[in-house]
Amino acid sequence: MPKPLAPRNPLAPGVFLLRNAGKTLPLVLVIMLAVMLIAGIVSMMNSIPYSIRTIYDYSKRYTGITPRGDPSQTPILRQAVLDESPVKLGRVITCRASEAVVRSIVGKWPFVVVALGQDDMRYYLDQMEVERVEGRLPAPGAAEAIISEPVARNLNLKLGDPLLGPEINDAYSPQEVKIVGIARTDRWLKLTPIEYHQANHFPPIDLLIAFAEDPREQAKLDRWAIERFKGERARVFAYELLDRDTEEMFQILYKILNVVIGTLVVVITFMMGMLMNIYQSQRVQEFGLLQALGYTRRALLKRVLMESVLVVVGGWVLGVGCALLLLNAVKSLLMDPQAFALNPLDPAAYLYSIPAPIAILAAAWYTVWLRFRRFDPVGVVERRLV
Repeated sequence: MPKPLAPRNPLAPGVFLLRNAGKTLPLVLVIMLAVMLIAGIVSMMNSIPYSIRTIYDYSKRYTGITPRGDPSQTPILRQAVLDESPVKLGRVITCRASEAVVRSIVGKWPFVVVALGQDDMRYYLDQMEVERVEGRLPAPGAAEAIISEPVARNLNLKLGDPLLGPEINDAYSPQEVKIVGIARTDRWLKLTPIEYHQANHFPPIDLLIAFAEDPREQAKLDRWAIERFKGERARVFAYELLDRDTEEMFQILYKILNVVIGTLVVVITFMMGMLMNIYQSQRVQEFGLLQALGYTRRALLKRVLMESVLVVVGGWVLGVGCALLLLNAVKSLLMDPQAFALNPLDPAAYLYSIPAPIAILAAAWYTVWLRFRRFDPVGVVERRLV
């Protein structure tokens, strides 16, 4: 015969919570909303530096070097890279560049239009892991351009639209430069023929972009170039510098964010402490009867602590789940159509949400402990306190 199930302990912490869902559910919902709010705020704030790193991710694949406005330095810099590079080079490309912009959630950001020869353009696209090109490559010397799919979504551009032009203040060119190709890649790219730039854009200064043959050694080439050309008439553009500048740029922002989150935790904890106090006050008779029946104060405190842990952990888990759903919805409906960057799985967002439930648990425990310090079970049984 099957063994009969053991009877469920009627005084187990979870039993009261389930039987009194009308009282415990509001506490869980408040914690859930607090966690969702904190995680959502942090994730949205983190989307700003995350966007910078995403937009300029192409710079991970090469090291850019400019002669700081002196065209005579370009061949000297090129020879130094070829002779002294610590890694095997895939190619050192001489190119031109002009300024344009892309859009972000905080406004317009500068972006470079790189002008390349036909063979170099094909090599560049290959290094940027372009899967295919919708349309074609720009013809040599023509006022044409190729952009990547994220740029097309971000600027709401399609084949045949102008990328640069005399009437585009943020992306000037004396002729209308039409888009003839859209590259399918996650990297952000804007490319035009170098012959067109040489004829129409000033100053006439050649720039260098150096590719390591092994992409895993590109960071080593970046670090070498930063040290090698320090103090010389050369400026190095590398992802390592971008990452460092991004961290420094947002230091103050994150200090402000810490103050906001800290204030939010204090307010929510104070509010939850009052709710917990009201919640436990409604159970004075229950505690008095249990203690009169032989339960020790320590056992009751342990039971209340376990109930609080279940409420707080349950609220945190639900909050994390709701935050994940909310951020995925924001990403799909708001961010992705504009090619804005948002990471719904940002670990920092969920780590920031942990102090709130911990503080709430501490406040709940302290509230109960204060109540039990002068608790009189006899008075409860005699109905002097209820």
